Amino acid sequence: MAEEIREKSNFIWEAIKSDLAEGKNGGRVQTRFPPEPNGYLHIGHVKALTVDFATAEKFGGVCNLRFDDTNPTKEKEEFVEAIKDDIHWLGFEYGGVYYASEQYEKIFEYACDLIRRGLAYVDDLSKEEMRAYRGTLKEPGKNSPYRDRTPEENMDLFLRMKNGEFPEGSRTLRAKIDMASPNINLRDPAIYRIKYATHHRTGDAWCIYPMYDFAHPIGDALEGVTHSLCSLEYEIHRPLYDWVVDVCGFEQKPRQIEFARLNLTNTVMSKRKLRKLVEEHHVAGWDDPRMPTLAGMRRRGYTAAAVRDFIDRIGVSKADSVVDHRLLEHCVRNDLNEVAPRAMAVLDPIKVVLTNFPEDKVEACEIENHPKKPEMGTHTIPLTRELYIEREDFMVDAPRKYFRLKPDGEVRLKGAYIIRCEGYDLDENGDVACVYCTVDFDSKSGMPGAERKVKGTIHWVSARENVPLTARLYDVLILDEAGEDAPADAAEEDAEDEAPAGDDFLRQVNPDSLKVVHGYGEPWLAGARVGDSFQFLRTAYFCKDSDSTEEEAVFNRVVVLKDSFKVE
Repeated sequence: MAEEIREKSNFIWEAIKSDLAEGKNGGRVQTRFPPEPNGYLHIGHVKALTVDFATAEKFGGVCNLRFDDTNPTKEKEEFVEAIKDDIHWLGFEYGGVYYASEQYEKIFEYACDLIRRGLAYVDDLSKEEMRAYRGTLKEPGKNSPYRDRTPEENMDLFLRMKNGEFPEGSRTLRAKIDMASPNINLRDPAIYRIKYATHHRTGDAWCIYPMYDFAHPIGDALEGVTHSLCSLEYEIHRPLYDWVVDVCGFEQKPRQIEFARLNLTNTVMSKRKLRKLVEEHHVAGWDDPRMPTLAGMRRRGYTAAAVRDFIDRIGVSKADSVVDHRLLEHCVRNDLNEVAPRAMAVLDPIKVVLTNFPEDKVEACEIENHPKKPEMGTHTIPLTRELYIEREDFMVDAPRKYFRLKPDGEVRLKGAYIIRCEGYDLDENGDVACVYCTVDFDSKSGMPGAERKVKGTIHWVSARENVPLTARLYDVLILDEAGEDAPADAAEEDAEDEAPAGDDFLRQVNPDSLKVVHGYGEPWLAGARVGDSFQFLRTAYFCKDSDSTEEEAVFNRVVVLKDSFKVE
């Protein structure tokens, strides 16, 4: 019986379908992804960019990449290039690359036009005074004493602001809308401020910069964006967005549609907080594998397919919710289970001596690269007299159902023989230093007649032929399971230099988020390239890190093999 296949949809796509049915925008759909280049993209941005790019793709349109670089204080070309790399890594292609800074002259002209028409004025109130005049959610604001300046006076002051005649913070250009509006964003919002900072593209050509709420709608309209998709906190900004588009006289008016941001447990995604973690060296950089940045996730070994699967699973909605970070790990585990070859590595080694195995003998043992994908082939691992096994795979006083190695007990070495423990040595601390075993040479895996069964199979590595490795075992960076909601585009832009991240969240930084151990891997791992992922048998998925050297490989633990998390 044929299955009914229903096309996935969401409220954004349904709204666009309605627009198209009404003949709006000439049947054209154009979106944009507008990050501010003041940091690396993180998992919260992925939801926004996926909505932007997938929507354009769904309707045969185009999604442009526009850098909303209107705040020069923290913006860098480094972040521009990193954002481009992350988008390509996820598998998206943008129609064009734009910068708000390319539109500074036009935005400035629109501001001058508002001044001439009496719709904007230069205000001398300080930030503190402006907040007091603004009112509250329950009480209307009151007019600035500078609100009634003439257009001529305002134009003179604005040009002098542009020419650098006034101190930073001494004057702003504000839209003249309604100080009694129930929407506080319409109470004469600032649209230009003075900022003496070198811009990453325009240098020192400007000392006044447009505010996000003014530059963004103008940028959308100038570029022909039909649907401006943004996170839910912009819903209250939408009347201001529409006001700017209307008073600037754009015939083609973008439609703003908001969706819920991504809230993830055990994570912070505020760029201010992430920057604090980097600059105060709580992490090793923006690409530290504990960071929620795409650069960090990629370095840790997360795959683009897994990240996109995660975003697809959480969907698009209007309602805020908190997503368990283990769902993301589940998606990563599912993908790596299909694509990662298997290898053996011992991370907490104790030595095993095979007493009846010749000292000079090296025997090749074959193991499959993937147990369920014979097309991925096999490789060999050398068996020698002395081996390393995991410390947890030998126990002197073992419980009854312990099926690994123990005195007088037997286990199978993966891909090799059954061995029997005949004795062991302890060190001065009473810990096991060496285990002595004999080999049943009639029991090699795959040999005709090798039918004897034992309940335990363990992994191992030759003590003579191996790859020394450092394993970085990562855990969650933030202990607070409530998580933090993530800005989905340039939400933090204008507050970036006004509200520095506090230290409260640092109390939630997990002191055990990284554990480093040293062990040995099978020689096959010597051919691994940086970024290659493997399942270390019976341990976890690992990815080779860029810190690897010829003397020692470094592998990052991507995700453990199993988790108690249940996908609903």
